[in-house]
Amino acid sequence: MHIQSLENDDCFAVRQAARHISQLYERHLSGAGITPTQFSILCALRCSSRLTMLELAQAMVMDRTTLVRILRPLLRNGFVASEQDGRVRRRLQLVLTSGGHAKLHEAVTHWSAAQDEFERKFGRQQAASLRRELLRLTRDVSKE
Repeated sequence: MHIQSLENDDCFAVRQAARHISQLYERHLSGAGITPTQFSILCALRCSSRLTMLELAQAMVMDRTTLVRILRPLLRNGFVASEQDGRVRRRLQLVLTSGGHAKLHEAVTHWSAAQDEFERKFGRQQAASLRRELLRLTRDVSKE
């Protein structure tokens, strides 16, 4: 087995970049009292109006246990509510509450500041290109 240097390790490079970018967004979104992942969950629920735990876990590309842990404060603070699915009694659907809409509205200002800082440091065109490539990568790799 030939061990590569970290410079040639795709996984390391992607994870390292993700951690740095996450820290930037965490710093900004802490002003709204939420994490970048919680912000993404609120956005996903705003766009889809209601999602089951499985649908949200798949959209967020995370396991159910991690999702439950991240959702707990959102549920406790009343930003997200769980409702019984009328068709399948044991299945819960998650919905964004009016408090969740207000929190998301507050957080967008902080998210925009993070987005602007990242694009200023990395370049707007490079950020747009990176975003397209990462979304393409996610689609292509997840097919397997």
